Amino acid sequence: MREYYEDLWQALPEELVPPDWELRRRFLQSELRPGDRVLDLGCGQGEFTGVIAQAGALAVGADVAEAALGRARRRHSGIEFWLVPVDGPLPFGDGAFDLVWASEVIEHVGDTARWLSEVRRVLTPSGRLLVTTPSHGRLRLLLGGAERFSEPLGDHLHLYTRRSLRRVLGEFDFGEVSVRTAGGPPLLRRMLLGRAVR
Repeated sequence: MREYYEDLWQALPEELVPPDWELRRRFLQSELRPGDRVLDLGCGQGEFTGVIAQAGALAVGADVAEAALGRARRRHSGIEFWLVPVDGPLPFGDGAFDLVWASEVIEHVGDTARWLSEVRRVLTPSGRLLVTTPSHGRLRLLLGGAERFSEPLGDHLHLYTRRSLRRVLGEFDFGEVSVRTAGGPPLLRRMLLGRAVR
């Protein structure tokens, strides 16, 4: 799987604006506090990691692709970036972060249980998790079909609805779980914005 992401990042153009940039940025900024220790998990080329640092938080970026991290390090030389395993433990101590930001990541994770357990482990007590992921409500699937959102050879391994994302976060003992939809017309929102507290 690592090779897939290395090849993907090598093929992507250098000047890349993340989809729904403004929407995702505002969601992240609504939770940032100066002095917070924040992990941008699945940081890609570090756009959101830079936003975190600009807000006065201690930003750490992590990704599974060295090609993405190379871009991130060139763009944000003062920020720490880590290569993390695709399916192993995160290389951070227990309670290392006040906030974990995982934007457009959870749908790519093979072992969601292990991943969420690791996210919980690296959060402080009362630490916050922010997740964004594509929304796959019944109407979107009815109109577009599952194949449109989950190509057989693609990297989207899971499709989430508001209910399923809320349920999976709750099953891993996250509290104060809230999930809302965003982007697009009311019944066809394309994104889920999830917040939970350890």
